[in-house]
Amino acid sequence: MKRPERIVIEARTTLAGTVADWIAAEIIAAVHERQKCTIALSGGNTPRAVYARLARHAAPIPWGQVDAYFGDERCVPPHHPESNFHMADDMLFRHVPIPRTQIFRMPGEMRDVDAAARQYERELPPRFDILLLGMGLDGHTASLFPGAPQLDERDRRVVPSESPLPPRERLTITPPVIAAARRTAVHVTGADKAVMLERVLEGRYDPSAMPVQLALTGVWFLDREAASLLQAVSA
Repeated sequence: MKRPERIVIEARTTLAGTVADWIAAEIIAAVHERQKCTIALSGGNTPRAVYARLARHAAPIPWGQVDAYFGDERCVPPHHPESNFHMADDMLFRHVPIPRTQIFRMPGEMRDVDAAARQYERELPPRFDILLLGMGLDGHTASLFPGAPQLDERDRRVVPSESPLPPRERLTITPPVIAAARRTAVHVTGADKAVMLERVLEGRYDPSAMPVQLALTGVWFLDREAASLLQAVSA
């Protein structure tokens, strides 16, 4: 398998700017080639700074031609502090001229989580131009957790999922969605993820144990702390 492209930046704040620059360039390129860009955002704390930088990016990003989606969501209302949509709305959407009709959030507040997953699946494009992912301490990505049956999904593109940590109920994209993305970025920061990152990037391929390996063909943006145990890195 091709060695993943790794971009290692010393400071976490500078890394956020580097990731934002990459996203901006990929949006512009997608719009130039296809007159539209479909992007799936990641949640959690790691991308907050990236979205803040993207919101005030110097490049003229054509937000009117961007359709924004999510790779996963906690099953909470959209205004809930744990909502991935709420974080992205707070850090990015409210600050850029993207039409609200072009923001497709996962309906995490629906009681019937399977119906919610099927509803969102119908809204997805055939493939994402840009897919943003993170990595948890256990090697999960989106809401695909180690050993979960969702990792064997080959037909459905959005399914319910269960997290080992609260909020437990989630919605998530599936492996075929990750495989189909035109461009994927994985953003990992922090010394607490160094051991897992070494296993993911330099250990054996076992996405059932380390689901984030489904994105090995993407571009991996790492801060120096997260990359501290890797044998071969580029700065």
